[in-house]
Amino acid sequence: MTEIIKIKDLKIHYPIRSGFFNRVTDHVLAVDGVDFIIEKGKTYGLVGESGSGKTTTGKAIVGLEKVTGGQILYEDQDVTKARNRKSIQYNKDVQMIFQDSMSSLNPKKRVLDIIAEPIRNFERLSDQEEKNKVKSLLDIVGMPEDAIYKYPHEFSGGQRQRLGVARAVATNPKLIVADEPVSALDLSVQAQVLNFMKNIQQEYGLSYLFISHDLGVVKHMCDNLAIMYKGRFVEIGTREDIYNNAQHIYTKRLLSAIPQIDVAHRNEHKAERRRVEKEYIEHQKDYYDQHGRVYDLQSISETHQVALKKGGDI
Repeated sequence: MTEIIKIKDLKIHYPIRSGFFNRVTDHVLAVDGVDFIIEKGKTYGLVGESGSGKTTTGKAIVGLEKVTGGQILYEDQDVTKARNRKSIQYNKDVQMIFQDSMSSLNPKKRVLDIIAEPIRNFERLSDQEEKNKVKSLLDIVGMPEDAIYKYPHEFSGGQRQRLGVARAVATNPKLIVADEPVSALDLSVQAQVLNFMKNIQQEYGLSYLFISHDLGVVKHMCDNLAIMYKGRFVEIGTREDIYNNAQHIYTKRLLSAIPQIDVAHRNEHKAERRRVEKEYIEHQKDYYDQHGRVYDLQSISETHQVALKKGGDI
């Protein structure tokens, strides 16, 4: 498969200043040395709790966060610097869908102008051609033509998120970074948006980096997953590796927290969650160093990597 993005030892550190002279005394290690590859047409899940660094990683890929160290390679071009991104039209090929659909859409602009904005940055179309393209994009995400004359506040949360999807695909990108795209939506609306995203992927051959804290949603969307904790990856693998053969204690804890609808076995599910939580409390020291930092990843199969102490048993 063709690589689109290759992340090498990515680090994003924020300085902590204190004292009379406002000197840098420490750093927040939001992202602390991660490596992964995104291939054409695939969906990659980036999963972790709030504050794990997953959104920061996504923003760094689209150029919204300053990189402290490491490289982001797009088709073998280093795009960690803004001038490199501009020279190869990187911002046309890599787009983002934001978590908060309301704040990501300008409330003073009509849908026509919101969706047409990225098109105007990269294409020169007549007013009629532009309007026709926006209408076709709305049709792709299941929105009516007359939506182009409305404002964001006139739509529901699910409809606004579809508008965000339409805007993201307006430039025919190769990669879309989707940051918690359905976390604020009702379950029925979540399914609609996710299905639209899958249909668009099949039609355009898109790649997704799907950022979420919900392993249930990620299972529906993603081919490969990376589990993130404290700015580091604790486990990387295929969907089958993670859901059927999780090895890291943190991954097991996340999996046990997935809500179950099997009422007949409710007590067994509850007992399993308690067992996993007890195991986490008793053995977490074996999975992190003395500073609480996640160990480096080690390969346990061709597709599966786990953060383990060197020489440690699985």
